[in-house]
Amino acid sequence: MIDPPRADELLFLPLGGAGEIGMNLTLYGHDGKWLMVDLGVTFGDDATPGIEVIMPDPTFIEDHADRLAGLVLTHAHEDHIGAVPYLWPDLGCPIYATPFTAAVLRRKLIESGMEEEVEITEIPLSGRFKIGPFDLEFITLTHSIPEPNAIAIRTPCGTILHTGDWKLDPDPLVGEVTDEEALKRLGAEGVLAMVCDSTNALVPGHSGSEALVRANLTEMMGRFDGRIAVACFASNVARVESVARAAAHHDRHAALVGRSLWRINRAARDTGYLADLPDFVSEHDAGFLPRNKVVLLCTGSQGEPRSALARIARGEHPAVTLEAGDAVLFSSRVIPGNDRAIGRLQNDLAKLGVEIVTERDNAIHVSGHPARDELIAMYQWVRPQIAVPVHGEYRHLMAHARLAHDCQVPQTVVSTNGDVIRLAPGPAKKIGEVHSGRLGLDGKVLMSLDGEAMRLRHRMLHNGTAVATLVLDDTGLLAADPQISIQGLLEPDEMAEAREDAADAVRTALVKLKPADRKLDAPVKEAARLAIRKTLQNLHGKKPLTEVHLVRL
Repeated sequence: MIDPPRADELLFLPLGGAGEIGMNLTLYGHDGKWLMVDLGVTFGDDATPGIEVIMPDPTFIEDHADRLAGLVLTHAHEDHIGAVPYLWPDLGCPIYATPFTAAVLRRKLIESGMEEEVEITEIPLSGRFKIGPFDLEFITLTHSIPEPNAIAIRTPCGTILHTGDWKLDPDPLVGEVTDEEALKRLGAEGVLAMVCDSTNALVPGHSGSEALVRANLTEMMGRFDGRIAVACFASNVARVESVARAAAHHDRHAALVGRSLWRINRAARDTGYLADLPDFVSEHDAGFLPRNKVVLLCTGSQGEPRSALARIARGEHPAVTLEAGDAVLFSSRVIPGNDRAIGRLQNDLAKLGVEIVTERDNAIHVSGHPARDELIAMYQWVRPQIAVPVHGEYRHLMAHARLAHDCQVPQTVVSTNGDVIRLAPGPAKKIGEVHSGRLGLDGKVLMSLDGEAMRLRHRMLHNGTAVATLVLDDTGLLAADPQISIQGLLEPDEMAEAREDAADAVRTALVKLKPADRKLDAPVKEAARLAIRKTLQNLHGKKPLTEVHLVRL
């Protein structure tokens, strides 16, 4: 149990994004209140069957919702705002964001039917504002989306710089450059702790500029005579603009294929971005253009099976096709865990005779996160007393901590989700833990990924299931043949023999029970369950998830 934060202390509590990339949710505690920064998602994989979207378990702050002063969003990526439609109803706090982030979030809320419920306060770039006992200032950075912000969180106990996602791009193409002077000014003012992006802490040098990507995309498009598709992250507005300008350079029209691309396009134009670009062609109209006169901007760079590019690759898209002589440029990185899905997608494209180009073949993508030289520059400007690496797997956090130590930062704190860290009064130390976990969107329902339902789903996935219905007479013996259904374990031509063997085993098991036990449901069910499992294990080598139903006459 954690007491409410005192007026003389400043707490840091990550519920998502510490020890992992994605699913960001950070709490700062001071003077009886909590401030939430970001509320994001990550995505399911083979380890979470049936789950597409995963988010932090906010039980701790839900239980203290009366102390939640507000939610501040650093930028509009899904791993920072994607959980708002699912988790906000149990939080009910005001939300603060810059105009582009607010525009993207509003469109998500409209799709969820929540646009009238959620209070969003727009803060201008570089704006300063107060939420409860926290004095906040947005500081403009660069990233792979418009309006990424660091947040300076000022309290009487000290100032925290929460960087969010960032990089140092001298030519970001869309949006403002990093406000280096504001960061240096903050450093001169004094920074207690910097909570900072660790994604590329193992990568030497510099992350690279969007301007280089635009030049390479323009050159690459000149190599192909057929239809060109470009897969990229929908939220990378600079990349979208670069593809459109590269297409125009080669007298091609740019078309958007995928709902999220259109959503981001509308949000960008509504907030002043992409203003001098002509309207994009619809996917329907793109299908009628000559193949050498169109470039398709597609969702699906991570191999998402229901994305536009995956449907095109499988020949299932209603308006767009690809064929031999066409090309697909993957202007994106492979997010860890998506390797197999991307491999399947690229194999489907290869079967069509399509030429595939990735960032390994040509520099058509740069990261949106700081490499080591950029981290060093940030530490030189901000000069925090405490470094708190976040937004990375544990190996990234440790590499970041070592780099901060080399930059003469007096103290580093590496934490994981649920750790309660007192930053002030110092030195920083862990003072407790709270519940943290993951919730998965299962259809329309949020479920704990650590719960019994997911555990059973894994067992069914790997071992199959067997369900038996037994009709018993008044002595507890079988009054009819057992009805046994076996799923996910045997081939159809093996079923009859397996069911017969399992039924014989059940008969034998019940006969061996004491007469008194046969009158009780629990021992009968357990004896039958074990008999069926043992029979199927002998036949197949696996123990299926087995359930027994009884009907007593």
